[in-house]
Amino acid sequence: MAGPTTAERQQKKSGPPRPPRVRRARLPRTRTLIVILVLVALLGAGGLWVLYGSQWLRLERVQTSGTRELTPDEVREAADAPLGTPLISVDTDALEDRLRSKLPRIDSVDVSRSWPHGIRLEVTERKPVLLIEKGGKFVEVDAEGVRFATVERAPKAVPRLELTLDRESGAASLRRFGTGRLLREAVRVAGDLPEAVARDTRNVKVRSFDSISLELSGGRTVDWGSGEKGRTKARTLTALMKAAPKAGHFDVSVPTAPASASS
Repeated sequence: MAGPTTAERQQKKSGPPRPPRVRRARLPRTRTLIVILVLVALLGAGGLWVLYGSQWLRLERVQTSGTRELTPDEVREAADAPLGTPLISVDTDALEDRLRSKLPRIDSVDVSRSWPHGIRLEVTERKPVLLIEKGGKFVEVDAEGVRFATVERAPKAVPRLELTLDRESGAASLRRFGTGRLLREAVRVAGDLPEAVARDTRNVKVRSFDSISLELSGGRTVDWGSGEKGRTKARTLTALMKAAPKAGHFDVSVPTAPASASS
């Protein structure tokens, strides 16, 4: 029987065949890393220069929207935006604070960048729900009780406040709550009125904290009571007016037991 061949003997000596070597991916060389870092730094510096140093992204115009009583020029002047400066560096919070401070008629304002050269001011003005006559002029009061403007002429469809306190209950209310609280109650009532009723309301009379009444067009009157349960009273008054359209007096001071009369 023939013995193992020379190749077989060599294989036994060297052991089983080794698996093929897997070449690992080489990490980028130091020079390549340096080049990449330099490129990133240059791109970052270029971006910063475009935003802050170039003339391409500078503030050139200020646009306004949402104004009613105010004019766009008044808003832009009060904002005092720094024209010519990099748009990215404009402090939008400072613009908002400046507008609200200089123009109390502004309830809120949204300041945003309008790339590449603008600032946009979206204004929401306060709406008067009550007027206080003072020295021949009229102080406008919004639904939050903020006195935000004094005007020469009374705006249409905004009722006036009449603080005609009763001797006993009115005086007691004044001592207990103060004029400011009574004013807020009147504002609260005016803000809760149904839209159709609010347009017809000429005066809101405050005799005491619990006795607030309305004078409507056509000589009609409404006993509202206190400022509590305003929404319920508003719904009750709307239904009562539909049920008795020719009535001249309505009482919703107790909304669960409303009443109406011809005069």
